[in-house]
Amino acid sequence: MTNEQDTPLIKAVKQASSEWKAAFNSGNAKGCANQYEPDAIMHARPFGTFTGHSEIESFWQKLIDDGFNSVEYINPKFETVDEQSALLTSGWKMNKASGVIHKELWVLQQDGTARLREDDFEATG
Repeated sequence: MTNEQDTPLIKAVKQASSEWKAAFNSGNAKGCANQYEPDAIMHARPFGTFTGHSEIESFWQKLIDDGFNSVEYINPKFETVDEQSALLTSGWKMNKASGVIHKELWVLQQDGTARLREDDFEATG
Protein backbone atom coordinates (compact mmCIF):
# COMPACT_ATOMS: atom_id res chain seq x y z
CA MET A 1 0.00 0.00 0.00
CA THR A 2 1.13 3.49 -0.70
CA ASN A 3 -0.08 6.73 0.79
CA GLU A 4 -1.56 8.78 -2.03
CA GLN A 5 -3.23 12.17 -2.14
CA ASP A 6 -4.60 13.11 -5.54
CA THR A 7 -4.68 10.10 -7.86
CA PRO A 8 -7.94 9.58 -9.78
CA LEU A 9 -8.79 6.74 -7.38
CA ILE A 10 -8.23 8.87 -4.26
CA LYS A 11 -10.19 11.74 -5.82
CA ALA A 12 -13.11 9.35 -6.45
CA VAL A 13 -12.94 8.08 -2.86
CA LYS A 14 -12.85 11.61 -1.43
CA GLN A 15 -15.85 12.58 -3.59
CA ALA A 16 -17.85 9.49 -2.59
CA SER A 17 -17.02 9.97 1.09
CA SER A 18 -18.12 13.60 0.84
CA GLU A 19 -21.39 12.50 -0.77
CA TRP A 20 -21.97 9.96 2.02
CA LYS A 21 -21.43 12.60 4.72
CA ALA A 22 -23.73 15.06 2.91
CA ALA A 23 -26.45 12.39 2.65
CA PHE A 24 -26.17 11.54 6.35
CA ASN A 25 -26.12 15.16 7.45
CA SER A 26 -29.24 15.90 5.39
CA GLY A 27 -31.12 12.92 6.88
CA ASN A 28 -31.00 10.84 3.69
CA ALA A 29 -30.45 7.20 4.76
CA LYS A 30 -31.08 5.94 1.21
CA GLY A 31 -28.35 8.28 -0.05
CA CYS A 32 -26.01 6.83 2.59
CA ALA A 33 -26.81 3.25 1.54
CA ASN A 34 -26.30 4.14 -2.13
CA GLN A 35 -22.63 4.86 -1.40
CA TYR A 36 -22.17 1.13 -0.68
CA GLU A 37 -21.85 -1.71 -3.17
CA PRO A 38 -25.03 -3.88 -3.30
CA ASP A 39 -23.45 -6.70 -1.23
CA ALA A 40 -21.34 -4.51 1.05
CA ILE A 41 -20.67 -5.52 4.63
CA MET A 42 -20.79 -2.94 7.41
CA HIS A 43 -19.44 -3.71 10.90
CA ALA A 44 -20.88 -1.07 13.22
CA ARG A 45 -19.41 -1.72 16.65
CA PRO A 46 -21.08 -2.34 19.08
CA PHE A 47 -24.34 -2.47 17.09
CA GLY A 48 -23.74 -5.42 14.79
CA THR A 49 -23.00 -6.41 11.21
CA PHE A 50 -25.21 -5.28 8.33
CA THR A 51 -25.08 -6.65 4.78
CA GLY A 52 -26.47 -5.08 1.61
CA HIS A 53 -28.32 -1.87 0.88
CA SER A 54 -31.53 -2.70 2.76
CA GLU A 55 -29.89 -3.58 6.10
CA ILE A 56 -27.38 -0.73 5.82
CA GLU A 57 -30.10 1.80 4.96
CA SER A 58 -32.20 0.61 7.93
CA PHE A 59 -29.22 1.10 10.27
CA TRP A 60 -28.59 4.67 9.07
CA GLN A 61 -32.32 5.47 9.10
CA LYS A 62 -32.59 4.45 12.77
CA LEU A 63 -29.63 6.67 13.69
CA ILE A 64 -31.13 9.58 11.77
CA ASP A 65 -34.53 8.97 13.39
CA ASP A 66 -32.82 8.94 16.80
CA GLY A 67 -31.51 12.47 16.13
CA PHE A 68 -27.92 11.76 15.13
CA ASN A 69 -26.45 14.22 12.61
CA SER A 70 -23.54 16.54 11.82
CA VAL A 71 -20.95 13.82 11.19
CA GLU A 72 -17.38 15.01 10.63
CA TYR A 73 -14.24 13.00 9.94
CA ILE A 74 -11.18 13.85 12.03
CA ASN A 75 -7.76 13.49 10.33
CA PRO A 76 -8.83 11.08 7.57
CA LYS A 77 -6.08 9.04 5.93
CA PHE A 78 -6.33 7.58 2.43
CA GLU A 79 -4.19 4.64 1.30
CA THR A 80 -4.15 3.03 -2.12
CA VAL A 81 -4.50 -0.77 -1.95
CA ASP A 82 -4.34 -1.45 -5.71
CA GLU A 83 -5.50 0.17 -8.96
CA GLN A 84 -9.16 -0.27 -8.04
CA SER A 85 -9.36 0.16 -4.26
CA ALA A 86 -8.33 2.38 -1.38
CA LEU A 87 -8.67 2.43 2.39
CA LEU A 88 -9.94 5.33 4.47
CA THR A 89 -9.28 5.44 8.21
CA SER A 90 -10.27 8.30 10.46
CA GLY A 91 -11.65 9.49 13.73
CA TRP A 92 -15.22 10.80 13.59
CA LYS A 93 -17.65 12.82 15.63
CA MET A 94 -21.25 13.89 15.41
CA ASN A 95 -23.73 15.65 17.62
CA LYS A 96 -24.41 12.65 19.91
CA ALA A 97 -21.47 10.27 19.41
CA SER A 98 -17.84 9.86 18.38
CA GLY A 99 -15.53 7.07 17.43
CA VAL A 100 -13.07 5.52 15.01
CA ILE A 101 -13.29 4.33 11.42
CA HIS A 102 -11.08 1.26 11.43
CA LYS A 103 -11.54 0.51 7.74
CA GLU A 104 -13.56 1.86 4.85
CA LEU A 105 -12.65 -0.15 1.76
CA TRP A 106 -13.67 1.91 -1.26
CA VAL A 107 -13.68 0.26 -4.69
CA LEU A 108 -13.68 2.02 -8.04
CA GLN A 109 -16.77 1.15 -10.10
CA GLN A 110 -17.03 0.89 -13.89
CA ASP A 111 -18.59 4.36 -14.07
CA GLY A 112 -15.57 5.90 -12.31
CA THR A 113 -17.25 6.44 -8.95
CA ALA A 114 -16.13 4.76 -5.73
CA ARG A 115 -18.42 2.67 -3.52
CA LEU A 116 -17.90 1.10 -0.12
CA ARG A 117 -17.33 -2.67 -0.16
CA GLU A 118 -16.44 -2.93 3.54
CA ASP A 119 -17.12 -0.50 6.37
CA ASP A 120 -15.76 -1.16 9.87
CA PHE A 121 -16.30 1.58 12.45
CA GLU A 122 -16.75 1.90 16.17
CA ALA A 123 -18.68 4.24 18.42
CA THR A 124 -16.47 4.97 21.43
CA GLY A 125 -18.17 7.98 22.98
